[in-house]
Amino acid sequence: MDRIAEKTQSKHVTVKTVVQQFLDEIVSELAKSNRLEFRDFGVFEVTEMKARVAQNPKTLEPIKVPAKRKVKFKMGRLIKQQLNS
Repeated sequence: MDRIAEKTQSKHVTVKTVVQQFLDEIVSELAKSNRLEFRDFGVFEVTEMKARVAQNPKTLEPIKVPAKRKVKFKMGRLIKQQLNS
């Protein structure tokens, strides 16, 4: 956040507040199962994981794993370019 404050010539507290509010909005939209696309950066999507039976590696007992939701991120063009250059 220091770099953002420096580049924008803004106060650190202001930058921290704006960034935190942005992240809170992302979490809020994902909680509603909305897809978020940031051009050239990437896409956040909520996926549904089905309930399943797994195995405890220590005791080898079967364990029921409940259904759940998770966030999937697919990186965009800019991240791919930066990682592969």
